[in-house]
Amino acid sequence: MKKPIRSRARASLRGVALACLAAPLLCGPAQAADAQAGQKIATTGALPQVPACVSCHGADGMGMAAFPRLAGAGAGYLQEQLAAFAGGERVNATMAPIAKALSEADRANVAAYFASLPVRQLHAPSATTHPDAAWLAMRGQWAQGVPACAQCHGPDGHGVGNTFPPLAGLPAAYIVEQITAWQQGKRQAGPLGLMQAVASKLRPAQTQAIADYYAAYSATPAA
Repeated sequence: MKKPIRSRARASLRGVALACLAAPLLCGPAQAADAQAGQKIATTGALPQVPACVSCHGADGMGMAAFPRLAGAGAGYLQEQLAAFAGGERVNATMAPIAKALSEADRANVAAYFASLPVRQLHAPSATTHPDAAWLAMRGQWAQGVPACAQCHGPDGHGVGNTFPPLAGLPAAYIVEQITAWQQGKRQAGPLGLMQAVASKLRPAQTQAIADYYAAYSATPAA
């Protein structure tokens, strides 16, 4: 006899919650790094192959236009993404040649620099203007087995530890692109395969809603 849908969903969400707690323990520490050396690459580049990171990601690392924020993300996470770009596990025509041109030590140094940057405080948009997305972000969708984004990425959207990156302030198009990549198997699944599993359960409208919600975080508190 099958368990009721709600019971199965609860079990699924409990599993995700435990996985979120366990994931940092399964990811080794980032390679010992020199944030000062990383700052030089980030601000001036290593021409001709490597442009300054800040030219796309902003002098404060908080992102610009379609380019995501890097400031405050865990050094281990950033280092892992650079390695994935370099190795082809994560596909991006802009980042792949840059990551390949960096040595493993360079990637660790750049990751350490951006992880060390102070993070500009961003506030969640009003739940009244994004009711469905706010519910999904903070409570999840039990019937679909979709956990709350906040369970792993933090209630303020600024990420958790060395493993789960910030979502607050990311461009909506970037978030949609990443969720789609997980759905299509074009991006590595991450710790314990969490994001691929979650992304596979999201409907297109939910993906867009959650992307718009986190993109709407701003320096001004919601009225």
